[in-house]
Amino acid sequence: MSDETAASTPPVSFSAHPARYRHWRLTLTGQYATLAMAVDPQHPQRPGYDLKLNSYDLAVDIELADAIQRLRFEHPEVKVVTLTSERDRVFCAGANIFMLASSGHPFKVNFCKFTNETRLAIEDASAHSGQRYLAACNGTTAGGGYELALACDEILLMDDGSSAVSLPEVPLLGVLPGTGGLTRVVDKRKVRRDLADVFSTLAEGVRGKRAVEWRLVDGTAPRSKFPELVQQRAQALAATVSASKGPGIALEPVDPDTADGNLHYRYVTVTFDRARRTAELMLRAPVEPEPKTVEEFIARGAKSWALAAFLELDDALLRLRFNHEEIGLILLKTRGEIEQVHAVDAALAQCRDHWLVREIILHMARTLRRVDLTGRSFFAVVDPGSCFAGSLLELALAADRIYMLEDGVGSVKLATSELNAGALPMSSGVTRLETRFLGEPKRVAAALKENAPFATAHARDLGLCTVAADEIDFDEELRVAVEERASLSPDALTGMEASLRFAGSETTATKIFGRLSAWQNWIFIRPNATGERGTLSLYGKPERPGFDWRRT
Repeated sequence: MSDETAASTPPVSFSAHPARYRHWRLTLTGQYATLAMAVDPQHPQRPGYDLKLNSYDLAVDIELADAIQRLRFEHPEVKVVTLTSERDRVFCAGANIFMLASSGHPFKVNFCKFTNETRLAIEDASAHSGQRYLAACNGTTAGGGYELALACDEILLMDDGSSAVSLPEVPLLGVLPGTGGLTRVVDKRKVRRDLADVFSTLAEGVRGKRAVEWRLVDGTAPRSKFPELVQQRAQALAATVSASKGPGIALEPVDPDTADGNLHYRYVTVTFDRARRTAELMLRAPVEPEPKTVEEFIARGAKSWALAAFLELDDALLRLRFNHEEIGLILLKTRGEIEQVHAVDAALAQCRDHWLVREIILHMARTLRRVDLTGRSFFAVVDPGSCFAGSLLELALAADRIYMLEDGVGSVKLATSELNAGALPMSSGVTRLETRFLGEPKRVAAALKENAPFATAHARDLGLCTVAADEIDFDEELRVAVEERASLSPDALTGMEASLRFAGSETTATKIFGRLSAWQNWIFIRPNATGERGTLSLYGKPERPGFDWRRT
């Protein structure tokens, strides 16, 4: 069993800071930043493998995710971030194969999810924060290394006769690129399907002029002229960003108290019932006055509830994924005053044109998308003291079911706010209300036009709860639902939830995660990949893998 108190394997911490980076060098020069990959082979996430050739594991990507976040909040003046390598002739060899081969199945899939969420954060920063990303591939760019480059706005490749871009997972490993490489090649780079087919089965990759012709990269230059090309393209990308922002705010560490085996933050608490394989995640509303003006948001910085609480929620979700694999159902609860949440949402909406407030809202949206993409069941429990309003109503709407108490006096309520109208979209680009009422757009409008909190009976009429039960039946109905859910196959539930949560049209992001949950999940447990003679099991050994040649 994997949990925070397990003695055999230390729990994963997602706390990082540039002063403690082992694998990246962050350099700032005015409106330009450089993130240079310099992976320390001797400091993997856990013992048992070396991170050679700038191959990465979870520890490397935790630092990258931290850097992307800090650039948005602490260095908003930066307009272009160049991703490159400090290693000669190697940009990045991708995910470390020995790490994958020695990892359990849940870790493999959650690792792929996290790395792709990090790449989506790069694309989100470019789309919404005025920070463009340039991949300066000064050497071999393989697998996850090329997938990292694919997340950037432009890709430059050194033309030195050996540097190539490749997705060698299919021919070499018998698995798929784990962080959206196949989808981004055709959806984002618009590579022709037949050329993408050749590229994805060519272990040695594509280099030089052909890489440009196939749209795999945007430009190449010989070694002697490569720095000049990188500088020119960085300047051109900076010219596409007009707004100047700043000064930034300092992000604070997010480290829960785990002494009793649970997770205790300031605004978030996660309590485990390991015997039932469930957890209760409680998020508390602010109790003190929160910022109402831009000046107050700047003065409060990272201590504002909207940022601090959602940073804690984000950290809790990641710890649940990696450190508590057997927890299958999470009960979402809130505590506090609806009016307080409403006031925060109103201030965010009023001040959203300022870069800092916009970044806070964008972070809230990314955290809520992390809920959508987490392979666990979520039941929202709306009971006395709940404050599922506006931005916190999104948390309930992200749940697979909403259970709401009808107490007879109308004290249990829900509420919408302006933020429910599009500020916190799903990965599909639509709101959770729109997804909930895909065939009934009038219900979306009806919910949004509510000007005051509404009790259970009205919430039921609006279609905003799954089950509404009175005080006699509520606890028993919830207990039965929890026990039933916990008894079902976790594999079937993961596939079912991933299929149901993203109704309607797809985006590149929903395609990537849908295929990750289905195809990659399946491939990772097939004997062709992980059996005794599978590709991952025999990687680096002289024996050749043995395949079950039947197509399914």
